[in-house]
Amino acid sequence: MKRLCMERNSTTGGGLMKRNNINRVLLNDFLGTDYADYTDAFVLGQLHLEYSYLHCNPCYPRNPRLKFSYILIFFLLCFSPLHAQDPIPSCPLISKVTANCDTLRSYSQRTDTVAVPRIAFPSGFQQLGENELTDSLGILNPFWEKLRLLHAGFSTDTIRIVHIGDSHIRGRILPRTTGTLLTETFGAISYTDMGINGAFCTTFTRSDRISDIAALHPDLVILSFGTNESHNRRYNTLLHYRQMDELVRMLRDSLPNVPLLMTTPPGSYDSFRKSRRRRTYSINPRTAIAVETMRRFADDNGLAVWDMYEAVGGRQRACLNWQEAKLMRPDHVHYLPEGYVLQGELFYQALLKAYNDYVGY
Repeated sequence: MKRLCMERNSTTGGGLMKRNNINRVLLNDFLGTDYADYTDAFVLGQLHLEYSYLHCNPCYPRNPRLKFSYILIFFLLCFSPLHAQDPIPSCPLISKVTANCDTLRSYSQRTDTVAVPRIAFPSGFQQLGENELTDSLGILNPFWEKLRLLHAGFSTDTIRIVHIGDSHIRGRILPRTTGTLLTETFGAISYTDMGINGAFCTTFTRSDRISDIAALHPDLVILSFGTNESHNRRYNTLLHYRQMDELVRMLRDSLPNVPLLMTTPPGSYDSFRKSRRRRTYSINPRTAIAVETMRRFADDNGLAVWDMYEAVGGRQRACLNWQEAKLMRPDHVHYLPEGYVLQGELFYQALLKAYNDYVGY
């Protein structure tokens, strides 16, 4: 029988040479080079314990290139960064935000509300309604978003509002009161009024007037009619509805993406001559009917509404409130400057409430 080398190695403290030879073979075989001179006791001991497993394992790599691939994969797994979850997406750039997009959905807090002033009504005002806009479909949301971006400093673009209507708008006190207050609150607001004395809504159903409105590139168009329609003693709801439909259709053809806001009239009186020198006045009963028609049209056709008539008392008290507070002119149709200022402040307050509802929901 061939005698095996069983000499003891003084360097390793008496370990058998045969075992060291086996370890050298293991290192050479596994690492692919001669590492037998490195006889660190711990490494050799560990490799010796694993030797039987490696040679009995069918996956044990004998091809040097395959061995290198396994080692490379091992190091990549050890040093590659691990993620417990997908990376958090970055916030969109402000320049990428569009007015039609509600950017508030990306944030957990909404701090863009504005202070809504309280209105000091004359002592004669009673039975007031809610001063608010009706916009169940969110027609005005693109406009509110532009206001929010302007108020937050994310946009410097001027927001353009065009207010068309009858003599209440032609007097300019009402729209300019609202426009001035909006500019003080939000900044770059252009508020243009286009009123015509004695105007019906059909007064603006002319191509040149529609072109004038479109040339201003408005972000919002406000329609204020109803007083002159309701003063016709032959007032017809179907005719009034069709006239509003014609105006709105023409505006939408020229301004397809611009929201429309309709306001109702404040209230007025009918006049009767009892003698050559004396007139008597009674509340115009057709105003309430015209207001109902306007609200129905707005609901049917996707317009927002500010019902000033209801806000100041409606059928029961609107005209009485204005008259008892001595804010109407002698003709009982038009208003003193203080009356129009109050109307402009009420409109401003209703706009702010609706804006706060948008940014605070």
